[in-house]
Amino acid sequence: TLINRKEILNYPDKAQTILCTGAQGEAEAVLMRIANREHPYLRIKKGDTVIFSSSVIPGNERTVQIMKDEILKQGAKVFHYKMMDIHAGGHAQKEELREMIKIMRPKFFIPIHGQYSMLVSHAELAKEIGLPERDIAIAENGQIINLNKKKIFIEKEKVPANYVMVDGLGIGDVGEVVLRDRQMLARDGMFVIVAVVDRQTGKVRGSPDIISRGFVYLRESKELLRETRKKVIGIVDKAAGSGGAVNWAFVKDEIRNKIGQFLFSRTQRRPMILPVVIEV
Repeated sequence: TLINRKEILNYPDKAQTILCTGAQGEAEAVLMRIANREHPYLRIKKGDTVIFSSSVIPGNERTVQIMKDEILKQGAKVFHYKMMDIHAGGHAQKEELREMIKIMRPKFFIPIHGQYSMLVSHAELAKEIGLPERDIAIAENGQIINLNKKKIFIEKEKVPANYVMVDGLGIGDVGEVVLRDRQMLARDGMFVIVAVVDRQTGKVRGSPDIISRGFVYLRESKELLRETRKKVIGIVDKAAGSGGAVNWAFVKDEIRNKIGQFLFSRTQRRPMILPVVIEV
């Protein structure tokens, strides 16, 4: 017997079975709200039994375990698929898909969701039941399905169906270069080299300044920084040694490449190197 959730108090606890969402630890799902004592109607009591019939999706392990711990703290027993054979997949089996097609009796059939091989298998089920192949369309992302009262077919042209990146207030304006830079910064940090160069002599004035973020702790890497400064001065002096006009864009590239190789040889990391040359 199905009852309204507001009628729960009219029945003894032992006579109730509650089917609910949230086996993957979703924040707003029913089970998580019950575990956190946030649900308006349901509370866990000592002696209750909670059964997880689904396996944990990779990546959700920590959240699901925290939820199970909260349930156990409230006195309930927890059973899951690793303890006994109670696993039930979240996706329909072939017989269930076949039964659904028989019930719906579609004029046209478009399998959706999953890998292409899964779409083909779903379409084969429809053929087995008697749906003509001409009334089945297996489409991929971006393809246009033309549908009218008599037939269904896939157009030759496509529409863009790539991922759209949302970044702050910008939508779709994050380029590959920006994403690559962010990955590099997150992985190995950045290394800024500021060299003040005499416009007349082409020589570096003083010692180049170095700013590091997410790469090395400067106070504990004095020897590495000393060698880096020495190499930067050498690169600039070599470029200015010819006596002619200096291509500072080329010098910056040289600093970026040579120092990058040097730092990798010493640390096995590749920070983003930002050379800044200031002429005075």
